Amino acid sequence: MSTPAATHPRLRALVVDDERPALDELRYLLERDDRVGEVLTTDSATEGLRILRDLDVDVVFLDIQMPGLTGLELAQVLGRFRTPPRIVFVTAHEAHAVEAFDVHAVDYVLKPVRADRLAEAVRRVVAGSDRTTAGDDAQVAVERGGVTRFLNRSDITHVEAHGDYARLHTGDGSHLVRSPLAALEEEWAHAGFVRIHRSLLVSLAHVREVRMDAGHCAVVVGEPPIELGVSRRHTRELRELLLQYRTGP
Repeated sequence: MSTPAATHPRLRALVVDDERPALDELRYLLERDDRVGEVLTTDSATEGLRILRDLDVDVVFLDIQMPGLTGLELAQVLGRFRTPPRIVFVTAHEAHAVEAFDVHAVDYVLKPVRADRLAEAVRRVVAGSDRTTAGDDAQVAVERGGVTRFLNRSDITHVEAHGDYARLHTGDGSHLVRSPLAALEEEWAHAGFVRIHRSLLVSLAHVREVRMDAGHCAVVVGEPPIELGVSRRHTRELRELLLQYRTGP
């Protein structure tokens, strides 16, 4: 059964997989999805790169382990495009999910591919395209109990240092990722994440209140609300950044 008719421009998709049965199955499933307008295919990542240099493609459904240029290597090249296509990895191997996060993949679908799981990947591509027009939002891969899922960075309220790792907090829980706080501070500064303490980053978009009490500053984020202490050295900078964020340039 095809998905309901789309109200947005239909996607041009490219499927890259060196296994012909998998290639044909993905093309068949995508062509049944009303959100997809055209499906291109190739069994070579090198040929896929040539297609992507010649044509505007919205999303690439990409196998990882292929002879010659691998899917991850192709994704790294695409990341240097001025307007890169969105990437959905489709693979039989679970072990590359963290690397998929590093190249900002929208989703990570395991073979054999179920129709409903592929439809969910297309939904994430469409949702991601909508967010890009309103403001860049990245996908963040997290693992729990051997299962990898993708969070929207815009859902993260604050980030807490956890040794050489970092704990991401959202409204429905927390997730440990293999990145130090300093690396996320640098990488996510443009998205409004600022340091408020040596062990905390906060998303300016999620700050609901700033509280001052006897010279001590705290911010309230999230729902249910959580109060986070702000160190003295970061208090003035935080207030200035919040003012800029709320009022714009």
